[in-house]
Formats: sequence, structure tokens, C-alpha cells
Amino acid sequence: MVKNKYVLGCVIALFMSFSASAQLADPVKYASTILVEDLERHLTYLASDELEGRDTGEKGQKLAAEYLRDFYRSLDLKGPVDGDYFQKFKLSSVLWTNVSLQVGRKKLVENEDFVFIGDGDMRRPSKVDLVFLGLATDENLAKVDVNGKLVGLWAIGERTASFADKIMEKGAAGIVVVTMEGQANFDRLANRYKSLSGRGRLGFDKPTDQRPIFMVSSDKMSELFQTPVEELKEAAKGSPESVKMQQATFQVTKKKNWVDTENVMAYIEGTDKKEEVLVISSHYDHVGVNSKGEINNGADDDGSGTVSVMEIAEAFALAAKDGFRPRRSVLFLNVTGEEKGLLGSEYYTDNPIFPLENTINNLNIDMVGRIDYEYENQENQDYIYVIGSEMLSSQLKIISEYNNITYSNLILDYRYDAEDDPNRFYYRSDHYNFAKHNIPVIFYFNGVHDDYHQPTDTVDKIEFELMEKRARLIFHTAWDLANREHRTPVDRVNTRTDR
Repeated sequence: MVKNKYVLGCVIALFMSFSASAQLADPVKYASTILVEDLERHLTYLASDELEGRDTGEKGQKLAAEYLRDFYRSLDLKGPVDGDYFQKFKLSSVLWTNVSLQVGRKKLVENEDFVFIGDGDMRRPSKVDLVFLGLATDENLAKVDVNGKLVGLWAIGERTASFADKIMEKGAAGIVVVTMEGQANFDRLANRYKSLSGRGRLGFDKPTDQRPIFMVSSDKMSELFQTPVEELKEAAKGSPESVKMQQATFQVTKKKNWVDTENVMAYIEGTDKKEEVLVISSHYDHVGVNSKGEINNGADDDGSGTVSVMEIAEAFALAAKDGFRPRRSVLFLNVTGEEKGLLGSEYYTDNPIFPLENTINNLNIDMVGRIDYEYENQENQDYIYVIGSEMLSSQLKIISEYNNITYSNLILDYRYDAEDDPNRFYYRSDHYNFAKHNIPVIFYFNGVHDDYHQPTDTVDKIEFELMEKRARLIFHTAWDLANREHRTPVDRVNTRTDR
């Protein structure tokens, strides 16, 4: 929400500089076709027990893909993959049959004390020293001998993947990493992994050096090194060698299978700027059935985003039938594999149907149907979290604000709009695979609630009237971006290229 006259002035000035070339159609007419009853009808099917939680590569995900394809076909939207709506690809399914970690005499419990996020395949346990590296800096790496050792990395707000590679290049046997503040955040992650235990971990079949990475909470890292959290955090900044080395033993073994899956997409071709493409995305997969046989229906995550994309697509299609095609092309992209590590969007950006240099923006919708902890007791609950809007472009946030002021009057909450957000939401949905290619993004999100990744994330708890407002705002923003004279400039540096 615009909070001062200066920002409001910027909004108006930017709009005036671009508005002359906008289409003559009234976008309100088409936004008004995004309706509660349509959102509810689509979501009631996609989040039904029949789809068994839409687990990647499973029957329910395939049924959801067919439903999306048939819907886009009914709108006369084009299938951009040689006339098809599916972008098919294979994932490897790796099942670790044994994962163990012991530090000193303490045997850690998988998916309680630690989460295994790395790789590895060894028949015998490996006994090594556990050393503390602290923050992911070259200065720290120069102070600690990591060769042949398990390395404690304090990566909150720091680079992770690229620096982990650097640590491995120095000969580390593996890594124990903290990436988020708060035991509650870690426990949610651990519970998510626990619910998926016994299933193969999906990913791309890429060469690896087969060395493990274990994620722990900050409290657990403190326990492992027998050092209070605050002291450990201080040592992490520049004196990691002051933390006493520990003895550790670990083992991981694995087996591999293959899974077929597909992204679903449709597009509407633009007019005079048709070579440029706006991508509106969601993930349509979820986490399937848990170890107790309970279905995770995923109504909010991300059934809500998926049906929002469907309704936004319909609004654009209806405008096109009235003779008002957008100036730029618009790709409606429903990706699979998000729950397994943003895999579908990674596959798309590595194998784009439309050149990434011609992709002007990504508007990503992931969980927009609920009210979170922060707003559940607020009088005004008409909000949406907006993440990433000014990471790469100085103008995207202003455009977003203008459309909200003009059409929606939602609270645009930016509390998670930071690279160093302890929750790391900027890195945790499909927009990030566009952002890392310097494509300006907005991630729309309602925040976390008790039903996140639980069988209780069901349709009856969705706030459909609020979701309608949110989807209409996203449509208006998309309409503006697709029709304005100039694409949003990439005039800010993307400092983060990993999660």
C-alpha cells in the first residue's frame, strides 16, 4: 500500500509515461469474470481425494495435468510445445535406504534432529572430524582446514549452493548446514521431509560428487559443537577456528528409479510486441499421500494459485475474443515438481519454450487462498504478501502499487520481501528460477498457516472472496505489463544466484 506522497507521485508519473499506448479495452470488464464460483468449482476438483494429493509423477498429478490442458483447450488458447500443452521430462527418483549421522556419542534422528538434503552412496560408515566454518566467506574458508572433514556451515542469509560447491572443491567429506533461524521453522521442514519418508527424492539426473549435506537447526548446531548459540553466531562471523572440533560418523546408501512428469502451459499470442512474453505461473503438484495413508489435498498449496492462473487465463482469452489481444504474448505456466525442489520451473528455464531474453516478467502465484498467523486476528484481512518486486527492477513495484491503488486496494505486505528473510521465501517458489536469470518477478503469497503441508489443507478452509480479490489484482498487473509501451528495465543487480 502506498504510504507517502513521494511514492504516490512516482506511481502516477510512471503510469502517465506508459499509459498512452495501452489498449482501449476496459480491463475491469475482464477482471470481473474472475469469480468465486469458478475458483471454487476448479479447486473442488483439483484438491479432491480423487487426485490423491497430486504427487509428482503419480496418477493424481496426471489427472490434474489433463484437467488443465482441457480447460486451456476450451478457451482456444494455444499449446506452445509443437502444438501440445505438455512439456514432458524425466526425473530420477533416488531413495536413500540408509542415512545416519552421529556426533560424539549422540546419534541424531533423521527428520527430527537433521534433514538430509545432499547426496552420497557408501557401503561403510565414514568416521571424520566435524569442523566449524561459520559464515560462507572466503576469509573463513582460509582459516579452517576442511579437507576430509565434515564442515559446519552457518548459512543464514548467505550463499549456500555455490559456496557448498567451493567447500566440496576443497576436499570436504560433507556439510552440516544451518539455513534458517528458529526451531519452529526447522521443525516444519523436518515434518515435511518426515511425511515423505520412504519415497524417492526426485531430481534431475546430474553428475554429483556424492558427498552428503545435512541440514540442522541453529539450536542443534549449538548442541553439536557444545557452544551456546550466541557464541557460535559470533564465531561464525570471523573466528570459526575458535570452535572446538568434534568427532562424527555418517553413512548414506541409495538406489535410483525414473519418473515421467510434465509442465502444463498455454499461451495467447500478442500483437505488435508478440516476441516479448509475460509468464504467469503456479505449481499444480503437491505432496501426495503421507505415511499414515492420509491425502494431502493441497487446496491452498498450490491449488489456490493454480485455479487463479486458470481464471486469469480465461479473462485474457475473453478479451481476445472481443478483439483485445495483449500487445505482448502471455504464457500461462503450471509447473510440476515444485514440492520436490522447484524442478518444473527449473526445467522450463533450462529448456524455455520462449527465449528467456524475451521474457519480460514472471508473476508467480503460490498460496493465495488463506489468511495466515499475522492477519488472523486483524480487522482488515484484505492483504497479500508481495515478494521480489524490486529485487531486479526499479519499476515493477511501482507498477504493482499503481494497479492496486486503481483497482484492488489490498494491503500489499512486504515483510518477506528480502533476500535475507529468515524464512527464505524469495528462494522457495518457482519465480526464483526466473529471477536467477535476471527476469523481474513478483511472488504472490498468503503466508503460512497450521494446515501448511498437512492433510487438513482442504477446500472448505479457503477464503474464496479474498482469493477472488487477489486474483483480480494479479490480472490487472498482468494486463498492464502485457500492454505498456516499454518492458520493465532490469536495472538492479541480482546478487543471489542460488538457494
